Amino acid sequence: MTEKLVVIGNGMAAGRALEELFRREPDRYEVTVFNAEPRVNYNRIMLSPVLSGEKAYEDILIHDDDWYVRNRVNLIRGEEVIAINRADQRVISRAGTVAEYDRLIIATGSLPFIIPVPGHDLPGVLSYRDLDDVEAMLAQARKGGSAVVIGGGLLGLEAAAGLKAQGMEVTVLHLMPTLMERQLDQSAGYLLQRAIEDRGIRVITRANTHAVVGDDKVEAVRLDDRTEIPADIVVMAVGIKPSIALARDAGLEVNRGVLVNDLMQTSDPAIYAVGECVEHRATCYGLVAPLYEMAKSVGAGLAGDDSLTYEGSITATKLKVTGVDLYSAGDFAEGDDREEIVLRDASHAIYKRLVLRDNRIIGAVLYGDTADGPWFFQLMKDGTDISDMRETLIFGQGFAGAGPLDPMAAVAALADDAEICGCNGICKSVIVDAIAAGQSDLDGVRATTKASSSCGSCTGLVEQLLELSLGESYARPAVQSMCGCTDLGHGEVRRLIIAKALKSIPAVMQELQWQTSCGCAKCRPALNYYLLATWPGEYVDDQQSRFINERVHANIQKDGTYSVVPRMWGGITTPDELRTIANVADKFAIPTVKVTGGQRIDLLGVKKDDLPAVWSDLNAAGMVSGHAYGKALRTVKTCVGSEWCRFGTQASVSLGVRMERFLWGAWTPHKVKMGVSGCPRNCSEATIKDFGVICVDSGYELLFAGAAGMEVKETVPLCKVETEEQVMEYCVALLQLYREEAHYLDRMHKWLARVGMEHVQQAIVGDAENRQALVDRFNFAQQFAQTDPWSERAAGRDAHEFTSLATPDLEAVA
Repeated sequence: MTEKLVVIGNGMAAGRALEELFRREPDRYEVTVFNAEPRVNYNRIMLSPVLSGEKAYEDILIHDDDWYVRNRVNLIRGEEVIAINRADQRVISRAGTVAEYDRLIIATGSLPFIIPVPGHDLPGVLSYRDLDDVEAMLAQARKGGSAVVIGGGLLGLEAAAGLKAQGMEVTVLHLMPTLMERQLDQSAGYLLQRAIEDRGIRVITRANTHAVVGDDKVEAVRLDDRTEIPADIVVMAVGIKPSIALARDAGLEVNRGVLVNDLMQTSDPAIYAVGECVEHRATCYGLVAPLYEMAKSVGAGLAGDDSLTYEGSITATKLKVTGVDLYSAGDFAEGDDREEIVLRDASHAIYKRLVLRDNRIIGAVLYGDTADGPWFFQLMKDGTDISDMRETLIFGQGFAGAGPLDPMAAVAALADDAEICGCNGICKSVIVDAIAAGQSDLDGVRATTKASSSCGSCTGLVEQLLELSLGESYARPAVQSMCGCTDLGHGEVRRLIIAKALKSIPAVMQELQWQTSCGCAKCRPALNYYLLATWPGEYVDDQQSRFINERVHANIQKDGTYSVVPRMWGGITTPDELRTIANVADKFAIPTVKVTGGQRIDLLGVKKDDLPAVWSDLNAAGMVSGHAYGKALRTVKTCVGSEWCRFGTQASVSLGVRMERFLWGAWTPHKVKMGVSGCPRNCSEATIKDFGVICVDSGYELLFAGAAGMEVKETVPLCKVETEEQVMEYCVALLQLYREEAHYLDRMHKWLARVGMEHVQQAIVGDAENRQALVDRFNFAQQFAQTDPWSERAAGRDAHEFTSLATPDLEAVA
């Protein structure tokens, strides 16, 4: 007797399950399919080409009307099933249609997540899940105007590209720092953003939507920072959630999705579930490949074959925006048990990264050249040991098993007209001829041919040509690289950040061809500083590229507690401030209160959880962070000067307070300490500071590049000035020059030793126009720097940094 099979849903997963069933047992069931849409089965992953105009609806059909007729399927269109009666084994649609079943497939798919912000229900706010959504977008696109897409994931970017192709002005808003962060690492996300922007689509990352603005329809999107982006249509593409209401109301076991076993059966063995509505082994899938694998198991089970079980999927993603080649598969997160192989080609916008564990690929990210994606994916699925091809693995299947590449042989094999320097259009023969004519080093080749003189990314090739032409007589110049992630030194990196207008860490790593995907603990803090100093107001400080002390704005101690040092301007305090410090010490049981060498008070032994509350109490008394933990201005130490001392020649206290209030908050390559002494007796130890002022009867002697740490250095004279205004001008100009030129973690005396006194004197003392330009750049940067980090975190910012992991009560456990 023919059994009755009812399918709730007519999407891709349900269709593939029926195909597998009909292949095995075409006559076993009388099949009824309920489709909430008034259509046949179509390929939803091809909606993007329909939106962009590259395809029509008819081009993306999977099963046309004839298919249903041939397979004797009763397709009920436009009717949503609203109830499952498991006792009577029947389903009921909203229109009242009843269908009995012996076996049932739930394939209800997923629902788009709509951000519940004010205005989310205005006309013009759409999701992007089915053909109805596409038709609504196309209707608006025909009128022209602006579109805002909220969500920089796979669907959001496809929607943005489609709307742009239809002639709309498009802005993509994304909450995270880089696009498609679930499928891509930062480097690939940077390249993707650049490609999307090259298409004329505006991308705003770290954008938190506050509201959709409008009266009777959408007019704009407002962000948390009050920025408003005009919009005639808003597409929300921020994620999906499994559609489980029908299964839950029927009494089936659900969690995030409908729970199934490896046979794809629900808690009722007569009922299967497949597709995006499913949760299998604690995982929900939103990509088509896992859904098709599930469907094969469902089809086999319905045909009586329970041997084809579903055991989960490794997923791969390929972006379907024309012209963007992107492939992602597996797990590419960082970890101590993992290694990576990275290939970057900045000139061709290529980035490849393989993540390995125990000599097996567990993740892959490819951008720009994705031809080997399926091969890497198969190696990953098969768990292939890649030890024998490790040296050439990243170059793809064509090099598999070949010996290690000889870079010198590769350069020698280049044709004479092969381009070496893309910036200046210099080919191999021009460089070789210059070397033959007598140029024997990199500087000579640069001066003669211009090769390697612009962005510097071809420097390695030029040096290889020098070595190839001159043999052992050529010695490469020794350059201290920043770290093992790059061959470039700090100076070259700083120069190239400006020359190539690089404004993010992923941009630096891609364009300068970093040899790792995400950098390391040496280069990331340095890059973060260089970008902050170079692009104030544009670059957003990356907290995760800072060391722990700077992330939590306090110094960690050996027992895991922290020290808190509030700022005391020029060493001056008040009774109210002292009472507040005492009250905070009592309130939070802080065990040690110590006067520091920088004329401040240190609260030692503060618990991490208490930091925001301690800061809040100190803020209430007007105290801000002393940056005792930071690569920044620490203190301006003063003596009492002419205000009190009979030997004082100038008002050193008020000058020191003025300097500190003006300079605080500025990040620097290393810590900066200053001192102002009211007379040559030097009570404030100005002659061992990074910048010191000695007050004399006729004005102020300015000194710099001193230190009193592991290396003791006496300051050297910069110049003598007559007024406080000049002290401020020269001090600010010197600090800015140090900020712009020093290598990260170099104190001022190390910077001076590298650049030379003549250079500093000329830049600060000898060139008034340059001195003023330095002051102007510092003043501009300070408007973005003088925000108290304590008050921000007392108000709740970065709350996760100040929450300790719970410690179990061992006695209770026992």
